[in-house]
Amino acid sequence: MSTVPRPSGRFVRLAHLRRLRGCDQVAAICYRVRSTGIEFLLVQTRGSGRWTFPKGSAERGLTHAQAAALEAFEEAGVHGRIEEVAFTRYLRRKPGDSRKAPVPKGQPVSAHLCEVARLEAPPESNRNPTWFSPEKAKRCLREGRAADCAGELARVVDRAVARIQRLCLHATALPAPRPKDALQKVQFIDCAWRTVDAPKVFPADGKPRRQFLN
Repeated sequence: MSTVPRPSGRFVRLAHLRRLRGCDQVAAICYRVRSTGIEFLLVQTRGSGRWTFPKGSAERGLTHAQAAALEAFEEAGVHGRIEEVAFTRYLRRKPGDSRKAPVPKGQPVSAHLCEVARLEAPPESNRNPTWFSPEKAKRCLREGRAADCAGELARVVDRAVARIQRLCLHATALPAPRPKDALQKVQFIDCAWRTVDAPKVFPADGKPRRQFLN
């Protein structure tokens, strides 16, 4: 009796990838530049309703920037472009964690700068994505948190402001056309992201398709 050989691999849907999250944490520091200045997009946590950055666990098969872009879309409905390399890291502290411990508890979070092009209704409910000025964002991030945790998040905002200002100065000092900057390394739009110069997938019928399906 003949046997049909089984394929050596299998297809994995994005919904399954979400269940394979690792221990590394990533955050998207979403911003836009208006005539009145820089604004940051914060979301509320589902449990306590505290304000925070779109954040979650890194996912297998994705870079940290891609995982952060996915969190920005799922929690805040963000479309835009995200910096490939984290501009800072901070500790995500849980209630009861203390800096005075011999080894400070907390989970490191890689923060990626994300320039928002547009928003749509996020797939996750009750997140209430809202724009804030830097000072208002820091006040919101301090609410309901211990002083050391609040200080960590406020420093992320300050570092993001400094980074954005450097990017804006660099852009205005150079003649057109504008050269590629760090924020063009990873782009995501219409529920999907792509990496610049990433290989395309062309199946047998010759039509390109997305590599990840919901």
